[in-house]
Amino acid sequence: MATIYEVAKLAGVSPATVSRVFNSNNVSEEKAGLVRAAAAQLAYTPNRTARTLRRRHSEIIALIIPDIENPFFTSLARGVEDAARSAGFSVVLCNSDEDVAKEAQYIDIAVLENMAGIIIAAASDDSDLHPLLSRSRPVVAVDRGPHGLDIDAVMVDNRAGGMAATSALVTHGFKRIGCITGPSDVETAQHRADGWRDALRSAGLTPDEALLEHANYRVDGGRAAMQRLLALPEPPDAVFVANNLMSVGALQVLYDAGSSPETFGFAAFGDLPFAALAPAGMTVVHVPARAMGRTAATMLLDRINGDDRPPRTVVLRNEVSTNPENALAHVR
Repeated sequence: MATIYEVAKLAGVSPATVSRVFNSNNVSEEKAGLVRAAAAQLAYTPNRTARTLRRRHSEIIALIIPDIENPFFTSLARGVEDAARSAGFSVVLCNSDEDVAKEAQYIDIAVLENMAGIIIAAASDDSDLHPLLSRSRPVVAVDRGPHGLDIDAVMVDNRAGGMAATSALVTHGFKRIGCITGPSDVETAQHRADGWRDALRSAGLTPDEALLEHANYRVDGGRAAMQRLLALPEPPDAVFVANNLMSVGALQVLYDAGSSPETFGFAAFGDLPFAALAPAGMTVVHVPARAMGRTAATMLLDRINGDDRPPRTVVLRNEVSTNPENALAHVR
């Protein structure tokens, strides 16, 4: 196996320059090119263990998400990986299943394995990030807020998205609009339901809390919640569903009942997993998941590399639209 000294000799530079190139320190493009060409010719692989000891952390970051089966988080993970790999870091994907205890185990592993930093979509408002923060480990919250902690975060405006989607239903003449949102202890669920209330009040309508359903952020949760709404003595004439997978379950129930978004108002927060499931007349809040992942990873890498600015919260913009059959202009 080639050594750093052999690479330095072939490239015509010092071993220290070779080390700087592979530790992402400032080196001229000319010298970096010579070093990388020599390393490729000699099949040189940097000693990652030694680099970890020098840096006091590995070149691995953890991404902890609540549901790996949700295409939103799959797209977000791809954005994280795109940014991390371009900086020479690898990503370990951890699925918490919305379980705070399972999430805590992954956080402990990240600490024990000396991972460079963590990106996390918290399982609930009760998630405990102090094991990371007490060790000054960089953390970026994504999709779900930092819950009063002094850390970076990447979000979308959940309340504004819920309001815009519900307002679209009001615009189309629906008045008794229900809401299916996520667990009551999850910030995104709370904010999207608040947006539903805001839109109704702005239209002079009183939000009927009997039409508000909390469910898990999965297909079965949306299905059960929609069944409960349709079984009410006075069922809604439209519904805002606060995530993509619950929307799939709610649509299944709607079709089984002989209705569709063309007659029963339907708005979803997040693109449905399969385009064929997005019928005419359905309003969708498009969430920039991949951009959220890239942004979160870039912020984390900045922290790993010594960025000491005060923590920031970056809020990315949603886009709300309805299929052309309903002729709704894009709302931003």
